[in-house]
Amino acid sequence: MNETLAVAGPDGLPRCPWGVAPEDYRDYHDTEWGRPVRGDDELFERLCLEAFQSGLSWLTILRRREGFRRAFAGFSIARIATFTEEDAARLLADPGIIRNRLKIEAVLANARVAAEWKPGELTELIWSHAPEAGDRSAPGKPGDIPATTPESTALSKALKRRGFRFVGPTTAYALMQACGLVNDHLADCHVRGAVERERKGKGEGGAA
Repeated sequence: MNETLAVAGPDGLPRCPWGVAPEDYRDYHDTEWGRPVRGDDELFERLCLEAFQSGLSWLTILRRREGFRRAFAGFSIARIATFTEEDAARLLADPGIIRNRLKIEAVLANARVAAEWKPGELTELIWSHAPEAGDRSAPGKPGDIPATTPESTALSKALKRRGFRFVGPTTAYALMQACGLVNDHLADCHVRGAVERERKGKGEGGAA
């Protein structure tokens, strides 16, 4: 990301620079990124996709999102936990996803771990690491946004202690950004206010 303030998109509305173009980014930026996500399967999907994104462009993941959903049974933890070696081989041959053996194996292993938890336990664990409200001011430029935080490091460690793989602090922070635990839309981004209202409306305790 360039060291700039929000940038006007084709419609004239100011956005975080990465969310201006192409349209895939713009739609994701405006309608999903930073809005609060709850639900074990929903958060599991986001965690898996952030892990697959490691080392790649997020655009690559967005454009394969439906392929991922088809391949991984809609990211149902219970269903993925039953996947066999034949399923793993099928996934490695699926051109609709990122065919990275270690990442695919991590998804299957993580699902088996999470399937043993109580309903809502993954959601509770992730959201328990949201920063307290007011801990951070709105970022003025992309350079104000960290790659990791103490909270994301703690979340990474908590997930790893429970048996999760491919959940480093950077991946954990990307999940926190995407799912509304923090609001990292720039201060003058037109989406920031709506995201913050949605977070507060759902009783989230994350930082502003």
